[in-house]
Amino acid sequence: MDRESKTLEYKESISKSFLKSVSAFANYGDGKIIFGITDDLKIAGMSDPVQDCLRIENMVNDNLDPLPEFFLETNADKTITLMVKEGLHKPYLYHNKAYKRSDSSTIEVDRLELTRLILEGSNQSYEEQICVDQTLTFESLKKILMDTLNINEFSTDTLKTLQLMNSEGKINNAGALFADQNHYKGIDIVCFGDSIDEITNRITLEKISVLEQFHKALEVFRLYYEIEKIDSAERKKIELIPQKAFREAIANALVHRLWDTKSHIKVSMFHDKIDISSPGTLPAGLSESEYLKGKVSLLRNPIIANVFFRLKYIEQFGTGIQRINETYKDSILKPVYEVYENSISVILPCINADLKLNRSEAMMLELFRNGKILSRSQVEELTGLSKSQVNKILNTFIEKNILQRIGTAKNLKYALR
Repeated sequence: MDRESKTLEYKESISKSFLKSVSAFANYGDGKIIFGITDDLKIAGMSDPVQDCLRIENMVNDNLDPLPEFFLETNADKTITLMVKEGLHKPYLYHNKAYKRSDSSTIEVDRLELTRLILEGSNQSYEEQICVDQTLTFESLKKILMDTLNINEFSTDTLKTLQLMNSEGKINNAGALFADQNHYKGIDIVCFGDSIDEITNRITLEKISVLEQFHKALEVFRLYYEIEKIDSAERKKIELIPQKAFREAIANALVHRLWDTKSHIKVSMFHDKIDISSPGTLPAGLSESEYLKGKVSLLRNPIIANVFFRLKYIEQFGTGIQRINETYKDSILKPVYEVYENSISVILPCINADLKLNRSEAMMLELFRNGKILSRSQVEELTGLSKSQVNKILNTFIEKNILQRIGTAKNLKYALR
């Protein structure tokens, strides 16, 4: 039996507490509650499933506002399954409060998240809301548009075309992000030495246009991760990390982050990697597996994304991860993507970083060259290493994103990423 999760909850009996989870599922994603399951995941069943179904239905009808879409099903083991669909008319309130799932728990949303739900339920977005400050200037945007798109005139019509201003001439929040000065947190870049306790430089880009942030972040990148090497009489530029990968990661962080939170995009620069952490988790309706495969795009900020697309800072919506991965196709070390409840991180390793492999690790890594797929037992046989040694090295390579698991259980094998 599956354990409780973000989309699954068990209840041994009927109490009003389950209504909080109904609110959570209706607000943030389909889920189900199974009644008649004990805390230690044993089937206890319900004494009268038919009457209990009616009771559950009445409790949902009487306590949720608005009423979400839900279905009830009695099972052969006398348990009851309540399936709740994510709704369009958010927020779904229980006792005038909205809830969300946090792992396997249900918690009340804060004021900021409640505002997001209200906007979503009204089919509006944060970037469309009218900005408080209507005295903003756009000299930086004007120059970039003229240089990049060769436009001859910049006016309020330009801002309206880019959807940075509404038909009534009011600048929206998306427009404020492209203004020369604004109130938004931007990018915080920290350059570390040999450890996280040693900070060699810090550049905070905030309260300026997102386009300026983008270009200044690239300048810092080039300063630390582009070097010149003299080969005979020729100077060669070497990228320790693919600039295309960093460019794509920063553009996507600016386009997809939550802008209504007072947090920076954090860029941590190390000698062997860059870690880019962006505020806000995946948009509702986009699973982690879909995100990691890079095949589905749900734009959180379509207005911002459209401007970046027009300027060719991003080439095609939804291909960011694919493009980053493509730059690492010939590298043993691969990018790592980490999805948390309140942030998303992209870790870009140096393509020529010293792996510092010992003899056993180097011998094992060599086995997987040329696309070979091997089981643990095959690795043991080919290397002569013990089961514990092989397991330890395999796990290390998985953590470093060098190897990937293929299959499950007895059919589990390993291959280079």
